[in-house]
Amino acid sequence: MEMEIRYACHPDDVKYYTTEELRKNFLVDDLFKAGEMKLVYSHVDRIIFGSAVPTNDALVLEAGKELGVEFFLQRREMGIINIGAPGKVILDGKAYELGKRYGMYVGMGIKDVKFESVDPSNPAKFYINSAPAHQTYPTVVITPEMASPTMVGSDAECNKRTINKYLNPAVCKTCQLQMGLTELAEGSVWNTMPCHTHDRRMEVYFYFDMEPSTRVFHLMGEPDETRHIVMANEQAVISPSWSIHSGCATKSYTFIWGMVGENQTYDDMDVIKMDDLK
Repeated sequence: MEMEIRYACHPDDVKYYTTEELRKNFLVDDLFKAGEMKLVYSHVDRIIFGSAVPTNDALVLEAGKELGVEFFLQRREMGIINIGAPGKVILDGKAYELGKRYGMYVGMGIKDVKFESVDPSNPAKFYINSAPAHQTYPTVVITPEMASPTMVGSDAECNKRTINKYLNPAVCKTCQLQMGLTELAEGSVWNTMPCHTHDRRMEVYFYFDMEPSTRVFHLMGEPDETRHIVMANEQAVISPSWSIHSGCATKSYTFIWGMVGENQTYDDMDVIKMDDLK
């Protein structure tokens, strides 16, 4: 299992980053390799995110030196959304089957975690988020219907989309981790505009279900010092609490958002006026 470390960046420094430096510090472009697990440990609120694509052999979640504990979930909780073919998550010997776009919350204290595909030739693709935890809550398998799909946006604004809240207080109890999946309708290309920040929480966006030639221009930075990162299919981007997180693409797409921080209030946002964007 590979664990990559990403350190926090001060917004005053980010103003002077080149395109290469922005991508090096915030973009993760090597997820979802067949037969591998890839995790990224960000020092921004200590979120861990990444992917697992089991093929012939199960992939085992291990705690490395980065965590300093006996097992991965000793002091952590975890959320999972499967974007591939059916697979299994095995927790302390008990198997849970996750179909495409099924989610799962795994509470603190589970010792053994394995990922398997039902058909190794057509593997599951597990997207993973994990955050520090203070209490154990029950493991929950979350169907797409349980995620309370909500239609928002409009054709006129090119942002018609469905928001699905998987790890949310209305669906299951977590310590701090939230996750959801937003799917843009055909012909819509904008997400999270008007944009916002939330100093109480950081966020990771993971873009997927994109054609090979589709690109998302992900907007980031302080409202008066915006930057962009060009992103392709199945790539993720770290959004510190001081940064906006929005995007526009060459075609419709889907993305998973994961948040950790001080609260679980989804609507706690500091909306940025369009006149203040630069």
